[in-house]
Amino acid sequence: MSTATKPNHIGYKIGRIRELRGLKQEFVAHELNVSQQTISKIEQSETVDEQILEQIANILGVSAEGIKNFSEEAVFNIISNTFNNESVAYVENYKCTFNPLDKLIEAYEENRKLYERLLQSEREKVEFLKNK
Repeated sequence: MSTATKPNHIGYKIGRIRELRGLKQEFVAHELNVSQQTISKIEQSETVDEQILEQIANILGVSAEGIKNFSEEAVFNIISNTFNNESVAYVENYKCTFNPLDKLIEAYEENRKLYERLLQSEREKVEFLKNK
């Protein structure tokens, strides 16, 4: 049985989560203040000390339970369902709710108004100093 098919191989799960998060072993090693080789050994271990697991989970941004319950099949099912779902609800949830050009024009107009107020303020300062 390979490590990929062992449901409770904690080291393998740590490695997969680390890879999915886009992190290198060197980063995890640095954060734990250990060598990269130590992280490699941890990822090859079927069991991991609970305290180390908690620290690694924290670095990976997940819970220790999340690592223990990690399932590649579940991840791929979520990805597949997310990208293959063509339902109206899915499309509506991810549709842009504003026109970017409208937002750009609003920002331009707001900038123009601020500039005009700044000019008016400067004119008032000049006028005030003239009358002193």
